[in-house]
Amino acid sequence: MGRRYAGILGLLAFLTIVMRGLVHGSGVESTLLAAAFHLVFFAFVGYLVGQLAGWIVLDSVRAKLAAIEQPQSSTVTTKR
Repeated sequence: MGRRYAGILGLLAFLTIVMRGLVHGSGVESTLLAAAFHLVFFAFVGYLVGQLAGWIVLDSVRAKLAAIEQPQSSTVTTKR
């Protein structure tokens, strides 16, 4: 999940900076340098957010499965 978020946020940041440079008529070199920096930064942030989201979802599923299995195991009685 982290790699997807990194790719999406990085590309979105890159395109946003390029479009901003086009609208404001900025220089090509400065625009591409800023776009490359933001691509790397937001890809890193996206990776961290994606990893965190994946961990939260996995932890939630494990907790729900544990809650479902726990009552079934406590109702089992042993005969003497």
